[in-house]
Amino acid sequence: METKNADLSSLRIDRTKLVDPDKKGRMFKTIVTPIIIVLLLIAIYLGWKSVTNPAIEIKLSTATLQSPAQSNAVLAANGYVVAQRKAAVASKGTGRLVYLGVVEGDKVQKDQVIARIDDSDIKAQLDQAKANQKLTETESNDASNTYQRQKDLYKSGAASKMELDAAEWRYNKLIASIDVAKALVEQAEVAMENTLIRAPFNGTVLTKNADVGEVVAPLGAGANAKAAVVLLADMTSLQAEIDVSESNIEKISVDQDCEIRLDAYPDLAYPGYVAKIVPTADRSKATVTVKVGFKSYDQRVLPEMSAKVVFLNEKSKNENIEDTKQFLVVPMGSVVNRNNLKVVYIVKDERAVEIPVKTGRELGTYIEIISGLSNGEKVIHPVDDKIQDGVKVRTK
Repeated sequence: METKNADLSSLRIDRTKLVDPDKKGRMFKTIVTPIIIVLLLIAIYLGWKSVTNPAIEIKLSTATLQSPAQSNAVLAANGYVVAQRKAAVASKGTGRLVYLGVVEGDKVQKDQVIARIDDSDIKAQLDQAKANQKLTETESNDASNTYQRQKDLYKSGAASKMELDAAEWRYNKLIASIDVAKALVEQAEVAMENTLIRAPFNGTVLTKNADVGEVVAPLGAGANAKAAVVLLADMTSLQAEIDVSESNIEKISVDQDCEIRLDAYPDLAYPGYVAKIVPTADRSKATVTVKVGFKSYDQRVLPEMSAKVVFLNEKSKNENIEDTKQFLVVPMGSVVNRNNLKVVYIVKDERAVEIPVKTGRELGTYIEIISGLSNGEKVIHPVDDKIQDGVKVRTK
């Protein structure tokens, strides 16, 4: 009964407090419409600006280190330093290595004993051959005396012709046996010498491939035996072997001056010359091997070092190519005068940025940059009157 008499007036919705929908729409238009108009105006402005002030198309060049000689370069190519005289020194016989007298880096002289294999069996054969020779020589002396007696007896009629011929045959046989015995001794002596591993020329040990106790053999003689004991190179025969593209080989000639730089010492250059153009091409790489000799080098140059060779033109013969110090350079067209200052332009945020620089000597088509830039920086090249500080640019 109490539920029927409850007051429900508090649950009634007061519609006078609701927001007028028309009023809400007007508020939205009032706020959003100006924002849209501003955005449209910005887009129109940017579009108009891009049409009236388009980006200038440019090219970039890199500031690099270069020597005076490189300004006369006709070609640059890469390769490796190779010893033209080297040998994998192996034993002439098969045996166990009992002596090894060198390690990597040791210098050796021609015919120097650098290793030795076990010679006990060869020594026994040599002793036997010498004993056989001595025995044969003794028997030959007896045969010589017998033959002489038979000749005397035959003259006196006390011996027959058959006995004389038999004594002569035995004597000649023993003389021949002496020659055989001497040959066997020489053979054993050669085998004895073959147990010694000697240096074939003056050089430096590059690698050591065997150790005492291991079995060594002539190259390819045994599947389970070591072949080359050491790898030897004549360090006075070093040359740079460079792969030159077939399309550029016409730029190279024998005795042409070069500049050689090693990756290990990029700031150090060695004067060189074209020693030989190998008369064949590598069909897989479409290159021709060019051997570049050093006019002078020091102990820092080692076989298998990576090398970069700059081939110089004829003008370099009248210049001092021994000046190998490198300078930072850019193309001459990258440097211009603006407000009595020499400047270059770099690109930052798609804008040309003016950088004052101090310049030095002119190296062919390049100019030295003393200050203002660092190695590897990109500069606009060439620079014309359209390129100004802050102008919008686009890389071609």
